[in-house]
Amino acid sequence: MIYEIAQEAKKAIENNCDAYEIYIDESKSIQLDSRKEELNFAKEEIDRGVGIRVIKDNKIGFAFTSNMDKIAETAKHSIENTKLNKTDENYAFAEVEEIPSVKKVYDKKFNELDLDESIEFLKNTIDTTIDQGCDITGSGFSASEGKSLILNSNGVSIEDEGTGFSIGLSVNIQKDGKIATAYNSQSSRFFDLDGEKLAIEVCNLAKSSLDTKPIETNNYDVVLDYYAATGLLQTFMNAFNGENVMRGRSILKDKINFQIANPNLSIIDNPLLEKGMYTSKCDGEGIVSQKTDLIKDGILNSFIYDIYTANKSGVKTTSNGLRGSYLTTPMISPTNLEFKFSDMKDLSEIKNGVLTTSVLGAHTANPISGDFSVEASNAFKIENGELSEPINKAMISGNIFEIMEKVEGLQSEIKQYGPFIIPKLLVHDLRVVGQNQ
Repeated sequence: MIYEIAQEAKKAIENNCDAYEIYIDESKSIQLDSRKEELNFAKEEIDRGVGIRVIKDNKIGFAFTSNMDKIAETAKHSIENTKLNKTDENYAFAEVEEIPSVKKVYDKKFNELDLDESIEFLKNTIDTTIDQGCDITGSGFSASEGKSLILNSNGVSIEDEGTGFSIGLSVNIQKDGKIATAYNSQSSRFFDLDGEKLAIEVCNLAKSSLDTKPIETNNYDVVLDYYAATGLLQTFMNAFNGENVMRGRSILKDKINFQIANPNLSIIDNPLLEKGMYTSKCDGEGIVSQKTDLIKDGILNSFIYDIYTANKSGVKTTSNGLRGSYLTTPMISPTNLEFKFSDMKDLSEIKNGVLTTSVLGAHTANPISGDFSVEASNAFKIENGELSEPINKAMISGNIFEIMEKVEGLQSEIKQYGPFIIPKLLVHDLRVVGQNQ
């Protein structure tokens, strides 16, 4: 079906512009949400749409539609919209290259999954949470299948497909007038989620966070659990965005071939990763997917680019022109970011430290300087290599770029949250400001 739609769009536009790109996105999804213990939202949805970009007289135009009867009209609008933009010779579309294969991105179980089975899965998670003695503040489950086709005037024609499943759970618990909360989630390309395990882990985290004690203000070895790490790493990765570099908004703009991270750390943007949540044959512009070594043994090796920014910067695109759907044009974004440490520390090596499960306020970090001050959430003291008492409210402050110069990996399971594929992270001598109860 989507190929026939693409041919209709091509026919409507190919003789009226200098170059064109047709992107078709088709998705099926199931989404469930609960408020406390009751399911309050359930939706099955099928969405299909076309996004058309054209170049005419070195100006670019874009239009989209979800109405398959208005493809010709949409093509016309995309050409008319070029008049709204300035002339720029850096606009271009992807060229034909050998298309890579990707593995473990599609679960056939999606075709058998219905709303009733999805509800039963979420209900089992909720029941397990209740059995654990926790109150549910919210939970959700989603399953989706996406298919896309990108076709352009240079001969590019790439079809891609994938599935995704996720579940999230937030709880609270009250005891002796004290209250604690906790949250976690799971995501996978396959319907191999374990809702009962998630419920037990989240409830145990909430229970262990009761009866907090204040912590003395000092510098500590701080372990950033997965959510805490990803919250802060977002600011770090923004500095790799080719547009930020080009516009002088990245502190790393002149640091290529300089050491900017611990020599034990390498970071790879890998859209070809088996079972990766952002794995695909190509990016949203039809550039075939490729691995990019962003940091190699602590040395800055590359930024990430889409076609336009790469052309303007005099480099090659890194296949990072991603788009969420046919509604948008491509934007520079990472795919699967693998954080690989050549050496990993063990919790037993930490004599006096702090573990924080998540942080509040990471979005307030200075995107240019990297300075941050965040509140530790579900945090615990580490004494002689073991987790001890939970910590009352505490602030953690520092600079993400300075942190990365000494960050270490902690021996732990490697997990993917968003684009980040990481172990727990260990940062030495990070400032923790305690607050009395």
